[in-house]
Amino acid sequence: MRGIQKIIERMSENPKDVRFSDICKVCDYYFGEPRASGSHRIYKTPWQGDPRINIQDDNGKAKAYQVRQVLQAIKKLIE
Repeated sequence: MRGIQKIIERMSENPKDVRFSDICKVCDYYFGEPRASGSHRIYKTPWQGDPRINIQDDNGKAKAYQVRQVLQAIKKLIE
């Protein structure tokens, strides 16, 4: 959990510079195994609608808007 927390802190500080492998670790921890659809990894959430968890690899990095969606989803999950 400590490693996951450090990744989340880095994601919050700079969503534009997050490795795709790091965001995958975080999503796997909070949302379980993804269902893959081509280049996308789609995670199931316990609610309907947004924030959806749909991430994709962009040359080894995660897209900033997807990082923000993941952070928002984690916040909603914890509350």
